[in-house]
Amino acid sequence: MDFTIKQIASLLEGNIIGDENAKVNQLAKIDEAAKEGSICFLANPKYENFIYTTQATAVIVKDDFQPKQNVSTTLLLVKDPYIAFTKLLEEYNKLAQQYNAHQRIGIEQPSFAGKNLHIGEGFYLGAFAYVGNDCEMGDDVKIYPHCFIGNNVKIGKGTIIHPGAKIYDNTQIGQYCSIHSGAIIGSEGFGFAPQADGTYKSIPQLGNVIIKDYVNIGANTTIDRATIGSTLIQEGVKLDNLIQIGHNVIIGEHTVMAAQAGVAGSTKIGKMCSIGGQVGIVNSVQIADYTQIGAKAGVNGNVKKPKTTIIGAPAMDFKNFMKSSVIFRKLPELQKRIEQLEEKILNLPPSKG
Repeated sequence: MDFTIKQIASLLEGNIIGDENAKVNQLAKIDEAAKEGSICFLANPKYENFIYTTQATAVIVKDDFQPKQNVSTTLLLVKDPYIAFTKLLEEYNKLAQQYNAHQRIGIEQPSFAGKNLHIGEGFYLGAFAYVGNDCEMGDDVKIYPHCFIGNNVKIGKGTIIHPGAKIYDNTQIGQYCSIHSGAIIGSEGFGFAPQADGTYKSIPQLGNVIIKDYVNIGANTTIDRATIGSTLIQEGVKLDNLIQIGHNVIIGEHTVMAAQAGVAGSTKIGKMCSIGGQVGIVNSVQIADYTQIGAKAGVNGNVKKPKTTIIGAPAMDFKNFMKSSVIFRKLPELQKRIEQLEEKILNLPPSKG
């Protein structure tokens, strides 16, 4: 679809320098081979040199941008180019989803739909997908090919289950969620009771997973069902690819978590938290609201104070970690000084006392 710069400026509340009737139909990065018909953005000054050579039809820039050379492209001046381009991406994605919603409707064959399946308007079930018995699907739910949906699953309006995702029995998923390829929701939790002879006995996992509205689950992420009750992912949570969420975990509203993080069972994470990649959190701890956890941190205790930043393994307060890092870097020098002092002490003349 083609859009004029004037239409985009209206959306972004920006001002135009150049041809307001020029048309664009794709988004591009300014440091790559952007061509006519594309629109880019310039937010980082180190990429400024590209604006003088780009073939893009238009570039979104900050409203105080002063070019040092002639610019052949149309400029769209906004308060914050990065936020403006993000908004443009959102609108583009919304249009793409709307297009797919209109294009993908109905039940393709071969596929399997169980008994008592209740579906809303605009429902789509892709080829080679399986949906079990007693399921409820809201309006515009899209289940792509090769997905598995177990029995008694409820999926809310506008949610998309991407190819190859697996949703186990009794899972509840809210509205406008996105479950990406390879994700597994509701698999059996890691519950084993040690026995006197050193073996382990499996503990039945009888609960489910509840995912609230506007949640994004990345590719190959797994969320275990609860032993009893529910593993709960609250509204607006964003989970990256390759994340493990254990049984009975609760993740608060709008918390984000980067790839390869792991959360052990029965942990409670507050709202608006930010958790870096490869973070490991032990079982049954509580993480306060607005906590920030740096990449590769190992969290083995409660974080009680909101807006705390921790890092390291074991994780500690960020300021203490930085102080400890300074000392750690000095250890070779300190060791050398200690060895020199020991040598001096050994070479001291014997005391006459």
